Amino acid sequence: MIAAQAAPAKIRFEDVGKTFEIRTGPVTAIEQISLDIPAGSFFVIVGPSGCGKTTLLRMAAGLETPTRGTITIARERSDRPANSMIFQGESIFPWMTVFDNAAYGLRMRNAPASEINDVVGHYLSRTGLTKFAKAYPHQLSGGMKQRVSIARAFANDPEVLLMDEPFSALDEQNKTLLQEELLRIWEETKKTVLFITHSVDEAVTLGDQIMVMTAQPGRAKAIIDVPFPRPRKVLELRAEPAYGELVYHIWGQLRDEVLAAKAGEAAEVAGALR
Repeated sequence: MIAAQAAPAKIRFEDVGKTFEIRTGPVTAIEQISLDIPAGSFFVIVGPSGCGKTTLLRMAAGLETPTRGTITIARERSDRPANSMIFQGESIFPWMTVFDNAAYGLRMRNAPASEINDVVGHYLSRTGLTKFAKAYPHQLSGGMKQRVSIARAFANDPEVLLMDEPFSALDEQNKTLLQEELLRIWEETKKTVLFITHSVDEAVTLGDQIMVMTAQPGRAKAIIDVPFPRPRKVLELRAEPAYGELVYHIWGQLRDEVLAAKAGEAAEVAGALR
C-alpha cells in the first residue's frame, strides 16, 4: 500500500479496481489502487484523460461501486455526512437562491435555523457572496456559481471534500482567484480533500501530496510530496524557482502516460474505422 505520509488514514483505498461492461466486452478503468490519505491533508490526483480519476472519486463518494477492493472513510461523527462533492460542471439548483443553495445540506439534516444562518452566512462571507445571497444562479457568472458550490460543500461540514476538476471551465483569472479562496477556507477547516485535476500547476499550487496515475487502466505511478509551506499565496508561489522545478518533475512523470493515452485513443479510432 502507498502511504501518502505517516499519519492516520482518513480515506483508505485497498486494492481497488473497477471494470465496466460495455457492448464490446469488459473495460478495466482502475486497477490495484492501494492508498492511505491522511486526515487533514489536501491530496491531489493527476493523470491523462481516461485514466479513471473521476471514477476513483465517484467510488469514494459512493456513486460507483468498486468491482474489487474496498474504500473506507474513517468517520469521526455520525451527525454529519461522510462527504460532499464539488463537480466539474455547474451543480447548484437553478430554482434556489445563493443562500438556499448553500444551506441545502444543513436543511436536509434539519439543522436549527440559527445554525443555518450563522454557518451559511460565514461561508458566503468567505467566498465573497454575501451581497448576492438573494440572487439566483442565472444572475451569476460561472466563477460565482462555483463559489456557491464551495460555500455549500464547506457549510455541509462533511468528513471529507471530494472535488472533481471544479475550476476547469473557468478562465485563468477566475481560476487563480478561486484557488486562493479555496486555500484560505481550507486553512480554516483543515478538511481532508481529495481533488482531481488535469493541471499540474493547480496540483502543485493546492496539494500536500500528488498522485500521478498511469494511462488506462489507471494505477498509482508515483506519489510526490509538495514541500511548500502553508499558508500559500498562489502568484507568489508560482514565482519561486522551486515551483517550476517541481512542475517540470511531475510533467516528467506524467508525459509518457499522456502519450500512451493518446496512442490508445488513436488505436481505438483506427479500429472503429476498419
